[in-house]
Order: sequence, then structure tokens, then C-alpha cells
Amino acid sequence: MSYKIIEGGVTAAKGFQSASAAAGIKYKDRQDMALIYSQVPCRAAGTFTTNIVKAAPVKWDQDIVYHKPFAQAVVINAGIANACTGAEGYGYCKETADAAAEILGISADAVLVASTGVIGMQLPMDRIAAGIKAMAPKLDKSLASGTAAAKAIMTTDTKKKEAAVCVELGGKTVTIGGMCKGSGMIHPNMCTMLAFITTDAAISREMLQEALKEDVKDTYNMVSVDGDTSTNDTVLLLANGMAGNPEITEKNQDYQAFKAALHEVNETLAKKIAGDGEGCTALFEVTITGAETKEQAVTLAKSVVTSSLTKAAIFGHDANWGRILCAMGYSGAQFDPEKVDLFFESKAGKLQIIENGVAADYSEEEATKILSQPEVTAVADIKMGSAQATAWGCDLTFDYVKINADYRS
Repeated sequence: MSYKIIEGGVTAAKGFQSASAAAGIKYKDRQDMALIYSQVPCRAAGTFTTNIVKAAPVKWDQDIVYHKPFAQAVVINAGIANACTGAEGYGYCKETADAAAEILGISADAVLVASTGVIGMQLPMDRIAAGIKAMAPKLDKSLASGTAAAKAIMTTDTKKKEAAVCVELGGKTVTIGGMCKGSGMIHPNMCTMLAFITTDAAISREMLQEALKEDVKDTYNMVSVDGDTSTNDTVLLLANGMAGNPEITEKNQDYQAFKAALHEVNETLAKKIAGDGEGCTALFEVTITGAETKEQAVTLAKSVVTSSLTKAAIFGHDANWGRILCAMGYSGAQFDPEKVDLFFESKAGKLQIIENGVAADYSEEEATKILSQPEVTAVADIKMGSAQATAWGCDLTFDYVKINADYRS
């Protein structure tokens, strides 16, 4: 491992500051806006929802990431998603960017925006503008400021989610830090998942976008809480070059080291989202090994992790392996069910449940003990090759229905 895990989030890298505020957008008892700012312009990369219904901030950010030369700030609000809001909602993205640009002394084309919360409501622009005015003087590079920002972007999340690593590139210490939110409306192809990654690495825009696009496939796109792909999925990656490393412009050794460090941040954040799924009691990890191709392994892992029956069994600490085999069988991937070995593992131990497609001689009591941990893994070996993939989800509980039955009220 060439990188080192460190404390921090979006303010861990050189030159990045953050702030947060209680703007009263929907929540009346907590901070609900965050601001990320770089002292110098950044190369920007992004990946966005595959849902045809795209929220206004997604469209605004796509234009900046794909067509503008750089970005320097991100304004995020929680409570209202600014999705399905038409031309008025898109206009509010511009108003938000204009307000931030004026107070920060930068171009509005360098201000990214992100929203999360209820779909269909318009943003209260007086409160958004007041929130920006309140945040700008409070911009701070401290780790505490980054943590406060991570808390301010939460909706039904129960805990803040941040991560940071440093890595040596060209003799310089480069830092990558990030924060994200996500708990419900989460499914492979990203989710009501907003992730903001900052780095002081010097890297070309092309290499930055390629690194992010490739890594999202193995991290955020392998997460599912409830099968619903959101309208607001956004992962933004900003690089300001302040570490002073030789600029990465090709897929050399430094690029590979940067990509490995980026993967650590993204995977950590992705798992935090899965482990904080609405109402959940356990992170559920599914690994398919012995696959013929990576695509086959991905299809099988996603099918199991999204199976409502399997998720309910995990909640009940029930080693109902038939549900897992069933979910693999309808995934669309071809395999021989009579060759499958299945294991459950957690901190409480590891147990083989199926051998060559039929039940192994295992103790139900032991299986229940393993499945009662807060992090549970199912490993299925299909014995066809050497490819593998891992997906992350969570159990399905009574509380998931309660949370989503009255989300707007």
C-alpha cells in the first residue's frame, strides 16, 4: 500500500477550505448548507446520475465539468433536491453560483452546486443567499471545519462520512480528502449520493476525469440500499495542484499511485453510505469470486446485494442461502449452480454454508452468530475463472419503510 490513511475530509488537502451554516431550508434544528473553496482554481472532474430525470444542479455541474476551464467552489444544500423544478430550478442554480461568485470574488462559471432532499420543491433563494453570506467569512482549512461541512450535507444519514489519504508523487506529499452523504434512494449507478473529493495533486483534466470515471465503477456504482437510482447523484473531484508534484499527464507510475489513493477514499466513502442505509442495522458485503469475467462477477454481486428477500434475511440474522442462490440465478449471468460454494463471514468467524450447490453441514447457531455482527459478508465462489467483484448494501428493516412513508412530512 503506497498511500497512508490520515484523519480528515475535504479540508485535508492543501489550499482547500470549507464552511457550513444553518439556513433553515427544510430543517429547523441543524446546519443544512456547506461551502467548499479552493484558494486557487482547480481542474474539475465529475460523474453524474444515469437517471433520465436529472436535477437542475446535475445539469449545471455537467456544463462546468465538461465545458468550463476550471472550478473553484462548491455550494451544497440539504433538505430540498431542486429536482423536477424546470427552468425556474435551473435559474436558481445560476442565482446560487452568482451569489457565491460575488462574495468570493470568482467567476460564476467556477461555482459548482449540489442539492439533496425532497424532489419537486423550489429552493428558497432568500435563505440560500443568506446561507452563502453567512458561510463565506467562516471559510476555514481546519479538519473540524471539514467535519462540520460533512454533517451539514446529511439528510436521513445518521452519521457524517469523510475520509482522507496521502501519497508520495514525484517526491511530493499529495493529499486526497473527501466527504459524502447518502442513506436512501441509493442504487448502483450512483445514488442520492453526493460525494466531494478534493486533492492538491497536479494532474491534467483528462487524467483526472479518467481516474474518477474508472474508479466510480468499482466503488459508488457497487452500492445499493434500496434499488432506486436518484435524480441527484453527483461525484465531484477537484484538483488544485498545490502539492507541487510533477503534473500527471499520462498513465505513468504516479498516475497509478494517485488512482490507488483515490480508490481508498472512494471505497471508504461508498462503504460508509452502504453501512448507513436508511433504517439498517448491518453493512452487507457480497463478493463473487472464481468468475469468468469481471462483468459476470459484477452482475452476480449486484443481484444478491439488491435482493429484498436476502436483505430481509440478513436483518433476521437468518442463513437463508436459498435466497442468495436464487438472486444469482435470475441475475442474467450464466454459471453452474451445482458448482457454487458459499460462505458467510464477519468478526464472529467464517462458515461454509453451501458446497457445490447444496447445503453444507453447518451449525445454524454459528451462522446466526456470524450474521448478528454490524458488518456481514457473503462470499460465493462460482469456480469458472479468476475474476471477482464486491458490492455493498445493507439489511432491510421495518425502519426503512417508516422513514420513507413520511419523508415529506
